[in-house]
Amino acid sequence: MSRLVLVPVFLYFLFAEDGHQPWWRLAAFGVFAVASVTDHVDGNLARKHGLITDFGKIADPIADKALTGAALVGLSLLGELPWWVTVVIAVRELGVTLLRFWVIRHGVIPASRGGKAKTLVQIVAIGLYVLPLPSWLDAVSVTTMGAAVVLTVVTGVDYVIRAFRLRARGKRAVAGA
Repeated sequence: MSRLVLVPVFLYFLFAEDGHQPWWRLAAFGVFAVASVTDHVDGNLARKHGLITDFGKIADPIADKALTGAALVGLSLLGELPWWVTVVIAVRELGVTLLRFWVIRHGVIPASRGGKAKTLVQIVAIGLYVLPLPSWLDAVSVTTMGAAVVLTVVTGVDYVIRAFRLRARGKRAVAGA
C-alpha cells in the first residue's frame, strides 16, 4: 500500500516548479527509489514469513504498474521520454494483465527471470531519466531505456506464449475429465 501512497508524492515532486528543477528531481528520485525498494523488501518479507495473501498478489502488480506508469507518463509529459516508449511499455503491461485474467481459471503463470530482469531494467532506466544528470550521460539513460523496451517486448511475447500453452493444457484437462 505504501507504494500506491507514494505515487502522487512522486508525481508532485516530479512536476514541481516546471519539472526541471534539480532539487525537486532529486526528491522525486528519492521517492521513486524508496517505492521501488519497498517492492523488493515487501516481497522478500512476505515469502520469508509465509505472509503471501490474495490481496498482495493483486495489489503488488497494481502498485508496480501505477508507479512505473506514472513515472513514464510524467517523463513523457515533460518531454524527456518519447511517447512511443511509454505506449509500448503500457500496452505490454496492460496486455499481460488482461492475459492473467484470461488464463486465471487454468492456473497462474509465475514471474520469469526475464520478467524480473525487465522490471529491474525499467526501474533503473526510469531512475536515470528522473535524476538531473549532466547531458553527457544522456547516452547511458537512452541505452538503458532501450534495453528496458527490448526486455519489455520480449518478455511480453514470452508471456503470451506461456498463457496460450497454459490455457490449452487447461482445456485438454477439462476435455479429458
